[in-house]
Amino acid sequence: MLPIKPHLWFDNQAKEAAEFYAALMPDSAISYVNQLHNTPSGDCDIIEFTIAGQPFMAISAGPLFKFNPSISFMINFDPSRDPDAARHIDEVWSKLTAGGTVMMPLDRYPFSERYGWVADKYGVSWQLILTNPAGEPRPVIIPSMMFTGAVAGKAEEAIDFYCSVFKESKRGTTASRPEDMGPDKAGTLLFADFYINQTWLAAMDSAHNHGFGFNEAVSLLIECETQEEIDYYWSALSADPKAGQCGWLKDKYGVSWQISSTFMSEVLKNGTPQQIDRVTQAFLPMKKFDMAALQKAYQG
Repeated sequence: MLPIKPHLWFDNQAKEAAEFYAALMPDSAISYVNQLHNTPSGDCDIIEFTIAGQPFMAISAGPLFKFNPSISFMINFDPSRDPDAARHIDEVWSKLTAGGTVMMPLDRYPFSERYGWVADKYGVSWQLILTNPAGEPRPVIIPSMMFTGAVAGKAEEAIDFYCSVFKESKRGTTASRPEDMGPDKAGTLLFADFYINQTWLAAMDSAHNHGFGFNEAVSLLIECETQEEIDYYWSALSADPKAGQCGWLKDKYGVSWQISSTFMSEVLKNGTPQQIDRVTQAFLPMKKFDMAALQKAYQG
């Protein structure tokens, strides 16, 4: 069971963005850069990289989807693990705000001595927080989902659903609204986090009229070892037959997932250009991945 990888869809800046993120914090690097040829979006750069130990994927596949704050990435600066956390949060904030858009200024709030929310110059959203968590430590980066629009108020239900789908899942912190707060009703989530597939995720509700929702610009990638695993996750998560293609699906809350395989990762990382091209042409017509067909294409 491998950690879930956030997957970022760029127009044509995936490589540039990955280089920017790889220089953002310690324990960050580009793992590989490759290219998919003759796709519906033309030739697409595809990159794997890590930020502070969290694996990511990115692709340049045209201007089909735009980033928005429905999925953001929390960066935890923990003074109990980093004595210079207060200085480091300011340094990373400075990098992310350059050319970006500040949504909540880096300042003191009731829930943190130092917190800010920014969309960087590529449109990707980040929440930076100075924290000192009690109990089980959290990773530096946690993908965070905002349930808004038609799914506002469903974050608690969604967490229960994801914990039922994924093995070795558990709930973490839960903070609910004690009373109605404007359009947000009592009992909806201010914040909660949960653990699935060796990955901490967070969720919150917002009934305000933001004008955005989940889309394919940020998807969550699951790497499976077997066809049985692919079949299981596809069956458990897929809720929109029209959205299912090339291993991508949408769940009943509109969140995009990719059900891929460790084999595909090895092909993209270590395959020859010819092997990658054959596998690419094999998976393009697929909805759910067929590992036997992909392996046959790889072997030629």
